[in-house]
Amino acid sequence: MDPVVIPILVAAIVVVFLAFSTVRVVPQARRYNIERFGRYRRTLQPGLNFVVPVADRVNTKLDVREQVYSSDPKPVITEDNLVVNIDTVLYYQITDPRAAAYEVSNYLQAIDQLTVTTLRNVIGSMDLEETLTSREEINTRLRNVLDDATGKWGIRVNRVEIKAIDPPHTIKEAMEKQMRAERDKRAAILHAEGERQAKILTAEGTKQQEILEAQGTQQATILRADGEAKAVERVFQAVHRNNADPKVLAYKYLEMLPTLAGSDNNTFWVIPGELTEAVRTVTSAFTDQSQAGAPEPARPGETATSDGKAAMDRDRTAELEPGPDALESAEAAEEAVKQAAEAVSDAKAEAEAAAPPQKPRRGQGPDG
Repeated sequence: MDPVVIPILVAAIVVVFLAFSTVRVVPQARRYNIERFGRYRRTLQPGLNFVVPVADRVNTKLDVREQVYSSDPKPVITEDNLVVNIDTVLYYQITDPRAAAYEVSNYLQAIDQLTVTTLRNVIGSMDLEETLTSREEINTRLRNVLDDATGKWGIRVNRVEIKAIDPPHTIKEAMEKQMRAERDKRAAILHAEGERQAKILTAEGTKQQEILEAQGTQQATILRADGEAKAVERVFQAVHRNNADPKVLAYKYLEMLPTLAGSDNNTFWVIPGELTEAVRTVTSAFTDQSQAGAPEPARPGETATSDGKAAMDRDRTAELEPGPDALESAEAAEEAVKQAAEAVSDAKAEAEAAAPPQKPRRGQGPDG
């Protein structure tokens, strides 16, 4: 190989190396801190950047996007001397790459330790129940303290969240028993309220049922009474419209007596005082019908006086010598009277048989 070619190749390699060392390409959301001979020079922005070869070098590469840091559970003592383990989640963002690289050696460790001390200060002024119910307040106070402390480090804390609060096992059991008792209490109260409402509704339903039944009975009684009244009124109008005389009514009265006496529910039957009058009315009706006859025509040679006398003689003769129709009417009347008397005697016998025997009074014998 020609000895002149070797130096040319070495010079070319050196030129290429220096050219590549001069160009720095920074990705988006990244920041590079440049040091020249060990001293901070500048921060490279995203894109194409040129540096001095050999003299400038990249010290730190930082990501300026918002990042999440989850710490390990830290024991914290509450105001009522209970130890709880608290996990926190931190959302932060680098705003000054130079401060983040040169103001603090390890900003994550610094933030973690600052979070623990702040939590102990905040939780130490609260009891366990307040700690479990005041997460929003704890988050706000943590964020304010961390934001003030990390501002000079070039870091902005956007949000701090408590991920978990773990009390001791014994406290968990006590809390579970307390919550179970509260649930049982609420269940008993709800059950009692349900039974109370059920009884109230049942009583109201029974009340409404009785009211409706009473109203229905009242309406039925009123309608039944109205129907009976209309029936009686219609019968009364029919009797008066047909001009029924006392004879027909007396006969119907006698027809009803055997029905009253033959009822199974009657153990004691009283014979009304109108029975004799009814029998007399029927008898007189049949007797009047038998005695009623057509008068004979007057003879042409007799005077008025003789006509009247002859008529009287004929009436007497008719009374003394009744015709065949009169005899049949009299027999029918006598038969009706006999039947009525038999019905009355049968009713008396049944009443006497059903009535209990009376004890004789003192001073009277068995014959009275």
